[in-house]
Formats: sequence, C-alpha cells, structure tokens
Amino acid sequence: MREDGPVTSLDPAVAARLKRDADGLVAAVVQDADSRDVLMVGWMDDEALHRTLTSGRSTFWSRSRQDYWVKGETSGNIQEVREVRLDCDGDTLLVVVDQTGPACHTGDRTCFDADRLL
Repeated sequence: MREDGPVTSLDPAVAARLKRDADGLVAAVVQDADSRDVLMVGWMDDEALHRTLTSGRSTFWSRSRQDYWVKGETSGNIQEVREVRLDCDGDTLLVVVDQTGPACHTGDRTCFDADRLL
C-alpha cells in the first residue's frame, strides 16, 4: 500500500474480519461465474476491496507498480463482479465475475492454462 494511502471507506465490520499479510494485503481468487474456472489471483487491500464492492469491477493492488489497477482498464478484458466472498479464516477473498476476454495478461483464458503440473 502507499505510505500516504487513501482513507478507505470499507465497511468497518468487513474490515474487522480481514486477516491481512504484513503488507496489508489479502489474496483474491477470481473465479468465472458460469464455468467456475479459476481465472487469476490478485491482491487487495481495504481500499481495493472497497472499490471492487462499490464499482462492480475487480480492483487490485499491484505489488510491482505500487498502485491500484482495475482489471481490463487498459486491455478491455474486464471483470464484472457478481459476488465477493470471504473465506472462513478471513485471509482470502473469492471474487466471482463475468469475464470479458482473456483473464491472463499473456492472452490465455485463465492464468492457470499454461503449466499443468499434474
């Protein structure tokens, strides 16, 4: 997160349930609403989760760019959010989406298409 990060408007009851890593982030697993395929994994802080919940578009924190990004903002491969769930431990989010175009930056349908280990 940015040192001078925005003041989040995330519901305090939701924020209290999140178990963040040392950088204040929670893993967000993105799943296709129709096929139920896992499309990708991103990272969210409180502000990214708030933006996702209020905009209906998947918003993540980029650890490499140190900035927020909306999936598909530049590529057009958008994710319209249908639902967001918190796992039982509070350390992972499930973001169920309608995906337009490929989810992976490589052009694959999912980030898990290329390397099957078993």
